[in-house]
Amino acid sequence: MNKLMECVRDLVVANRILARENVVDAFGHISVRHPDDPNRYFLSRSRSPELVTFDDIMEFSLKGEPVDQRGRSIYAERAIHGAMYEARPDVMSVVHNHSFDVIPFGVTGIAIRPLLHTASRLGAEIPLWDIADKFGDTNLLVTTMEQGHDLAACVGKRVCALMRGHGCVVVGRGIRDAVISAIYLQVNARLQMDAMRLGTIKFLSPGEIGAFVGRQVGDFAGDRAWEYFRARAGCENL
Repeated sequence: MNKLMECVRDLVVANRILARENVVDAFGHISVRHPDDPNRYFLSRSRSPELVTFDDIMEFSLKGEPVDQRGRSIYAERAIHGAMYEARPDVMSVVHNHSFDVIPFGVTGIAIRPLLHTASRLGAEIPLWDIADKFGDTNLLVTTMEQGHDLAACVGKRVCALMRGHGCVVVGRGIRDAVISAIYLQVNARLQMDAMRLGTIKFLSPGEIGAFVGRQVGDFAGDRAWEYFRARAGCENL
């Protein structure tokens, strides 16, 4: 299997994993930058992630223009992906989801902060983007490149950002990196909500986060986690 086919296969698997872990439901999407052309990316046609197959994967320009649409419906929020790839040459994969565990933190002013060692990959600061700040009353969907660029600016050099009343965007050095970060953003949000009911939380310090990131964000740990999540999603044979 060549590099391009491996990329497409992993994108199909990533959709199934995110669905299995309840990071996405009927909505949400993940993309990957073209391994041979940094000005293109792959994204499924508009379909629920759990149902995505090889035939659903489409190629897009960074402006969100389909290369070969063939009458297939496409996601409205492609601007999230293209704008992140334009802003961050280091980003190879982008996840957008509406995790129910994450949503409350985007509407209360309570920041998500890593309290779990495996959530160190998220970094010490997870910013909040509010589409209303610049674009007023909208349907909250990121449908224009101007909106996408504003969201990308909020993410900056970080791993993720919350989107007020909507969800979040998570980026990674590759598909596996982005998927694992999206999963642990949700896990950390759930644990933080539980911990807040019990008392004062002692979050990870910047030093602890930095010490663990070097160990966790790498091929060995990433491959181990990917194998686990892939098996849970029933994708061993893909």
